[in-house]
Amino acid sequence: MKNLLRLVALASLVLFVATALPAQTNKPAPCTAPEYRQLDFWVGDWDAFDVDNQKVPAARAHVTSILQGCSLLEDYQQIDGLHGQSFSTYDRSRNVWHQTWVTNRGSLLVVEGKMEGDKLVLRGTANILKADYRVTWERDSKGVRETAVASKDGGKTWEPVFDMVFRPHSATEGK
Repeated sequence: MKNLLRLVALASLVLFVATALPAQTNKPAPCTAPEYRQLDFWVGDWDAFDVDNQKVPAARAHVTSILQGCSLLEDYQQIDGLHGQSFSTYDRSRNVWHQTWVTNRGSLLVVEGKMEGDKLVLRGTANILKADYRVTWERDSKGVRETAVASKDGGKTWEPVFDMVFRPHSATEGK
């Protein structure tokens, strides 16, 4: 009788373990392809400066890798009260980067694009500007540079929208 009870207990334990543990698959983890890491250089806690005035920060930005590395979340707060957030992700099915940006002032920007050399270049239409829009991120010697230009004539001419550099946040910046 003891052996039968041990056998039942062991069978119950095996059954419990087999059903309690997630099934092992040979499926690779999502978002592990190198393309998903192309914008990782932007992840961090940043002070953002206009390229022409790098003494006083214009904004603070937090860029975080989220959703198991499948997306970047940007939280951007300018000193004038503008607050914006973006989600950036690599769409492997189409081989493009996609970003959706919204602000507390009603702006919406949806841009897509690819790496062009060492730069990520995304294009779309800015609702608030009623214009074609192109934004570029690239590493620079001290952090990240982000530039944006807009065209109201279908891309014949481009006007600067902003040119910013992101530097690692310093608690003493601007003091």
